[in-house]
Amino acid sequence: MIMLTGKTALVTGASRGIGRSSALALAKVGAQVLVHYGQGKAEAQLVIEEIRKAGGRAETVTADLATAEGPNKLAQQVRAIVGARLDILVANAGISKAATIEETTIEDFDRLFAVNVRAPFFLVQQLLPIMCQGSSITLLSSLAAHASVGTLSAYAATKGAVDTLVRHFAAALGPRGVRVNAVAPGVVQTDMSNFTKTETGRDVTLGMQALKRLAEPDDIGGVVAFLASDEARWITGDILHVDGGSKL
Repeated sequence: MIMLTGKTALVTGASRGIGRSSALALAKVGAQVLVHYGQGKAEAQLVIEEIRKAGGRAETVTADLATAEGPNKLAQQVRAIVGARLDILVANAGISKAATIEETTIEDFDRLFAVNVRAPFFLVQQLLPIMCQGSSITLLSSLAAHASVGTLSAYAATKGAVDTLVRHFAAALGPRGVRVNAVAPGVVQTDMSNFTKTETGRDVTLGMQALKRLAEPDDIGGVVAFLASDEARWITGDILHVDGGSKL
């Protein structure tokens, strides 16, 4: 049984989607959760209220992770709340952009890498002083990192970079007793994904999956909680594919 009682966790981009489900899953098994949001203040507050209503502990933190100073500002808030120990970091915040190679702008490309790659890198850097033996870091990868999925080449490149960071972080932080992994979802029904909102998108999704239903954020949140727990104590440097058997 997964238990995280007494643990502290930060989930970025936790006001909706996979981040929300991850925050709720972590709180359900006892962790104190810091719910980060960039713009969705009202949605983040609803997550906090749901956690507290169930008897859990949660606070909101905010920072714009698209900016260079965002990770440092967020880390300062986290330290002020949790003190000298952060047990769990879930770097979930991310953005997507569907565009052909011809349509992708430099601004789109730079913003994708700023949020999806630069922000988690420097957030890990800023929070390392309060992570210690037994702490865990989970990044968010994607099916798009290892398979061609629509017009997502720039987005896919950011997730390929995340996969590379997992291996390097795991090797560098292993001697400290800090585990680093990633969860790689397939197509999930979230506000960020418009793909499943059309009949064609649903048909394509079901056609490339072994399991014939559309994924929900809760299908991913429980796996994030597992990776943060002692049940996953011997897993590090891994990319866990949670995609319903996509593109087998």
